[in-house]
This record gives sequence, structure tokens and C-alpha cells, in this order.
Amino acid sequence: MKVLRHTLLCALIVLAGCLIFVAAQGKQKTGLTLSERVQNLVDMNMKKPLLRFNGQKFREYVKNTPRNYSMVVMLTALAPTRQCQICRHAHDEFSIVANSYRFSPIYSNKLFFAMVDFDEGSDVFQMLRLNTAPVFMHFPAKGKPKGADTMDIHRVGFAADSIAKFVAERTDITIRIFRPPNYSGTVAMITLVALVGSFLYIRRNNLEFLYNKNLWGAIALFFCFAMISGQMWNHIRGPPLVHKTQNGGVAYIHGSSQGQLVVETYIVMFLNAMIVLGMILLIESGTQKANNRNRIMAMVGLVLLTVFFSFLLSVFRSKAQGYPYSFLFK
Repeated sequence: MKVLRHTLLCALIVLAGCLIFVAAQGKQKTGLTLSERVQNLVDMNMKKPLLRFNGQKFREYVKNTPRNYSMVVMLTALAPTRQCQICRHAHDEFSIVANSYRFSPIYSNKLFFAMVDFDEGSDVFQMLRLNTAPVFMHFPAKGKPKGADTMDIHRVGFAADSIAKFVAERTDITIRIFRPPNYSGTVAMITLVALVGSFLYIRRNNLEFLYNKNLWGAIALFFCFAMISGQMWNHIRGPPLVHKTQNGGVAYIHGSSQGQLVVETYIVMFLNAMIVLGMILLIESGTQKANNRNRIMAMVGLVLLTVFFSFLLSVFRSKAQGYPYSFLFK
């Protein structure tokens, strides 16, 4: 009889422990209510337009259901030890979008912007099976993210306008981008005008150099190089300096003819300059009497023209898929 009572007592203790455990698990799973989560997000958004989550906050505010709001999350690695060269630039562009939305008339509690840094939420990367950064993902109010909810930064880049377009496609919320004022261009122009004015004032008694054809020719060439290399595109679209490839490397040439990178602009400018230099050497060598110096100029000009035109053609082939022609390089 004592054994039976002892057995029943143990069973009751085990049953009570199981009930307590189940209740605790249910409470942990439930966590905050939907209204509490939304209110917390709004309160945090009042302080920072771009929310910063760790693994626990990501599960609480992004993964937990039900939700009546969408989340656009940037998964990144900002620590210098991670050597993510484009993560900082992507973070700046994402912050511009978050700020533009937070201080716009269309702001509501139906959309929030957040980021997860790898060093603060490595478990989130494991949960989402990510091994690269940056990644932009949209988590809809209902259902799970699909393939289209991950932004293809290799195709469209991660400029603020591209991110805003991605958000509009996934949430039907159109965000007008407001960039902070940048006076660097104005300061540079004023400084340049001041320097030129000072130089002309100092040389006011000897302005023969203004009639130098080579000087004006060099200025015209520099202007042409800047325009045909895509400086105007950079000014209008604000592309990234470089971007990360799918295998984790760094790409300096955009893989599509519909876009370009800042470094790519300077590469094309340099190639065009070397081609023009080669043409100038060839022309100059042919307009003077034949001698060893002119022969060397002709050879150097021919080598410059051949090599750098081949490089330029290779760049064009990499951007215009299917272009069949090449010269020295593929």
C-alpha cells in the first residue's frame, strides 16, 4: 500500500512538472500580444527610423505570428573584421529609405524597417540559411517570404531608389526618397572658382597661356572622357562603388548593360584615355619626318591602341551578353 501511494505521489509530481513546463513553453511561445508588439515597434520607431534587432528581437517582432505589419530587413555584417566592403554603403542607402518613410506623410504602423548584424544575430543567418551579406528581405504581414521577397541586388543594386522600388512592389507603399543635403559639390565649385580667379589675377600681365590650343584640347578631352564614361549616370542614379558577387568576391564591373558601378566609370575613363593617347602618338608620328623617335612613337601608339581597345571590348562583352566579337582578350 505504501508503495502504491509512493508511486501515485511520484506520478502526480511528474504530471505537475509537465503541466508547468507546457504552460511555460506556451507563455514563451506566445510572448507579447500583437497590439503590444505593434506598440513597441512604433515606440522604437519614434527614436530610430531603422530598428536594430538581435536574434531574440528578430524572432519576437519578425518571425512571430500573427502579424498585421510588413517588415523589410537588411541582414548585414558591419564589423571591420568581417571585411564587407559594401555593407557600410548599403547600410547608408537603407537608412535613407527608412528615414524617408519615417518622416513622410504616408508613415503608418503597417511597415517597419530593421537590420540584423551578423555579430549580433548569427542565429538569424543560420535560420534563413544565408552565407553572404548584405541581403534585403521582405517579411509580409501574412504568410512566409517567397523568392520575390528577397531583393536581387546583383541585378538592380542597392541604391535607395532601388530599395524603395522593391518595397513598393512588395507592399504597395510608395516611398519618396529624401536625401540629406550634400554641400560638397557646392563647396568644391566655389573652391575651384576661387583658385582659378586667384591664378588669373596673379597672371593678369601674362595671359598667353589662354590661347594655348593644347591646354584647351586637354580640357575638352577630359570633359569628353568624363561624359562618355558615365559620370552623369553616377550623378543621377547614385550607384554603389562596387558590389559583392554571389561567390563572395568583389565586382568592379556591373554584369548588366542596364547598370554600372562607380569604379567601373573610372576604369572606362582610363581605357578611353589610353586609346586616345595611342591615336595621338600614331598621328604625331605620321606627320613628322621618319626617324627612330617617330618609329618608337608609332610602335608605342599601336600597342596602346591595340591592348586597351581589346580591354574595352572585353568590358563591353561582359555587360552585353551574347556579343560575339573580341580581339586580344575574352
